[in-house]
Amino acid sequence: MKEFSVVIAGGGSTYTPGIVMMLMDSLDRFPIRSLKLYDNNAARQEPIAKAVGLALKKLAPQVAFSYTTDPVEAFTDVDFCMAHIRSGGYPMREKDEKIPLQHGVVGQETCGPGGIAYGMRSIPDVIQLIDYMEQYSPNAWMLNYSNPASIVAEACRVLRPKAQIINICDMPVGTLRRMSYIVGKTPKDLDVRYYGLNHFGWWTSVKGKDGTDYTPQLIDYVSKNGYLTQKAIETQHMDESWQATHKKAADLLAVTPDCLPNTYLKYYLFPDYVVEHTNPNYTRANEVIDGREKKVFGAAHRIIEAGEFHGDEFEIDNHASFIVDLARAIAYNTHERMLCIVENKGAIANFDPHAMVEVPCLVGSDGPEPLCQGEIPTFQLGMMQQQVAVEKLVVQAYCEHSYQKLWQALTLSKTVPSAKVAKEILDDLIEANKDYWPELH
Repeated sequence: MKEFSVVIAGGGSTYTPGIVMMLMDSLDRFPIRSLKLYDNNAARQEPIAKAVGLALKKLAPQVAFSYTTDPVEAFTDVDFCMAHIRSGGYPMREKDEKIPLQHGVVGQETCGPGGIAYGMRSIPDVIQLIDYMEQYSPNAWMLNYSNPASIVAEACRVLRPKAQIINICDMPVGTLRRMSYIVGKTPKDLDVRYYGLNHFGWWTSVKGKDGTDYTPQLIDYVSKNGYLTQKAIETQHMDESWQATHKKAADLLAVTPDCLPNTYLKYYLFPDYVVEHTNPNYTRANEVIDGREKKVFGAAHRIIEAGEFHGDEFEIDNHASFIVDLARAIAYNTHERMLCIVENKGAIANFDPHAMVEVPCLVGSDGPEPLCQGEIPTFQLGMMQQQVAVEKLVVQAYCEHSYQKLWQALTLSKTVPSAKVAKEILDDLIEANKDYWPELH
């Protein structure tokens, strides 16, 4: 069986250890000969990389491990790049969240003005990663889960249409895991029909492999409990703010009672509620800095100080199993059914064919092949047309350095109440992002 070379772009991320642990746990089904970490922030990557190196020394000493800030070294002789970068780091995420809140608008890292600001920063960095990969390993595939995924995917479609990149998100995977627990199955036991944009979609069907339809049972459960479950089934979305988000799904379901909502829809359907229940001085970024950030880096430093990995300092990231499955699907042409962000091209019959949509795909060595989800209802269609226009305007604004287009994008966002407020937020965001955004005119 062929052994693969993988580079993780975003080596200093708090998610990197969990992904590495999942890769190590999956060596029997996805063998790796070489694993590299790449980050443009050497100081941040150093402790994570040293700790990961000690973990590999114990768990898989046969895997060649290295870390670097040199793109030539990182991207030469790789089969897969797994990218999860955060342009501007947590300091800029904090601004993405707090600046809109100063204007009474949703402050969230991927939705509304915060997502637009983050998107403008992410576009050049993801495009640069694609260029490195194509230059040094032209046959490699990039599995990209850098946020905000919809804007990044649209930028890839416009700027690098032939690139071997698949844009994905682990949020539907996490929700499907909750669904599987509710009905007493595992995610692998279930097939779904789903349509939308990233962080903006609906499940229309959840069935077992034997054809059993669990959709009515799930709709009944979610109408009463949201996606809250009695069992802590994952590590990533268990913070108090996430638990409130899972609970709010009951209210989202009330708006579209015949299908199951993505939790992020709360930012678009109930923005007033979100603002009212957000502390403008202590946002999700602060939660992460004080929570996962301290936990993961603390574990890394303990491993380094001990000079060895004991086995329990890092947890396996269950969401990373999705990344392994995706890599396997490409490597072994498995045609596994997975949710990917792809150009619509008729997958949603009555929607923009050039929109980047999130739908079930069969994934093989040629990449994802979207499955037709048919026509969608007027309500969802209207919401999606509005949101996809926002995403397209952001990419146009980036490409054209257009102040006008970015103002239009903010004005069109369902989270922003007026063009006046949109302009005020935009001017504040321009000042905050002057080291990252192109100069707008």
